[in-house]
Amino acid sequence: MKKAIVAKKIGMSQVFADNGALVPVTVLEAGPCVVVQVKTVENDGYEAVQVGFGDVKPKRVNKPKQGHFEKSGVPARKLLKEFRLENAADYAVGAELKADVFAAGDRVDVSGVSRGKGFQGAIKRHGMHRGPMSHGSKYHRGVGAMSAATSPGKVKKGKKLPGHMGNVKCTVQNLEIVRADADKNLLLVKGSLPGPRGGFVTVKESVKV
Repeated sequence: MKKAIVAKKIGMSQVFADNGALVPVTVLEAGPCVVVQVKTVENDGYEAVQVGFGDVKPKRVNKPKQGHFEKSGVPARKLLKEFRLENAADYAVGAELKADVFAAGDRVDVSGVSRGKGFQGAIKRHGMHRGPMSHGSKYHRGVGAMSAATSPGKVKKGKKLPGHMGNVKCTVQNLEIVRADADKNLLLVKGSLPGPRGGFVTVKESVKV
């Protein structure tokens, strides 16, 4: 991985491609991210770059993080993320990463936390079929067969059941960047991305090019 950045989801829109096709895009506020720490093999056992994103009042940051920011000489940031970049040694503490690290046509993987939907049934959560809706069916939106009868006589592990849905980290791979605006720090990524408006996502160079 050579390029990565933290971004905030602004919302969805649509743009016209050069051939006149209408392309749905997700607008991201990508950066500016400040390099807070550069990790090395000698000190930390691996190479990585830690970046901060988003403004926050100093009183909103706990004391361990306040000391971390004071040591690096960087103002407090709302979010800290770490990227294992191959060229981590090329970065310096205090340097800024902006949307121009990517260009139109680049392929990226975007990770974020999906929207939480609370407790949901098996139909909404797993896409199961419902039973007959006619009168007297007595089975409409239930789970269905739980297991075999006498043998094994128990519900197998991994059975898809009702439960908490969403609010998990998920990654959408191999998306195309339609436009990159370095002046406004905006990235327009083709398609939809996980998370609500205002949610944070990480944009990385795609591993499946």
